[in-house]
Amino acid sequence: MSAILEVEDLKVDIPVSSGMLHPVQGLNFSVGRGETLCIVGESGCGKSLTSLALMDLLPSKATRSAKKLVLDGEDLTKASDRRMSDIRGNKMAMIFQEPMTSLNPVFTCGKQVMEAIQLHQKSSRKEAKEKTIELFNKVKLPRPEEIFKSYPHQISGGQKQRVMIAMALSCNPAILIADEPTTALDVTVQKTILQLMKELQEEYNMGILFITHDLGVIAELADEVVVMYKGKIVEKGPALQIFSSPKHPYTRG
Repeated sequence: MSAILEVEDLKVDIPVSSGMLHPVQGLNFSVGRGETLCIVGESGCGKSLTSLALMDLLPSKATRSAKKLVLDGEDLTKASDRRMSDIRGNKMAMIFQEPMTSLNPVFTCGKQVMEAIQLHQKSSRKEAKEKTIELFNKVKLPRPEEIFKSYPHQISGGQKQRVMIAMALSCNPAILIADEPTTALDVTVQKTILQLMKELQEEYNMGILFITHDLGVIAELADEVVVMYKGKIVEKGPALQIFSSPKHPYTRG
């Protein structure tokens, strides 16, 4: 399987008053087309910072470095800020952790998805609207035309998350990064969202980098698993191997 994302020796450093903090230390992994890689670990182990480093969305004082950071053949370590703006939401998209706060409350759901399509695909307003409603149908939102006109506070948490997925898929990304996207949702909605992501992955043949601390989610989705602890990878391998014969004490725990 050809790798769509290749990461070698990824580090994140943050200056603090006592010196330098190293929350992400020398990560190595790759994600293939149509493959789901799950990064699992406890809160504070560096999972979310890893996803933000890939998207080049780190906090202002934090810096990333890597020997290799290649997306679909393009070296992201050499990409300018302008080029990264083109890549984000286009070739590499992200579903953020908290659907309740990820959407802008002052714009309708439809307008927010249309904006990404118009920005990256240079579509007309009419084309962008048609594609947005088509995406809302694809992510199985009820009454898509009505939700197109709705503000985020007027729809449920599960519907907000589907709007976020529609936005992430709007430009047919090569890889989708999902940072604990089901944490705030109840179990029934969570299962529906995970099933939806699997169906959409098969349709688009995209790689998924799924960040979670939930072993149930990993069992549902993962092809490969990376276990993080204190900013480092302590174990990685096929999901079946990680579950059946974990090697590291943290993984077993």
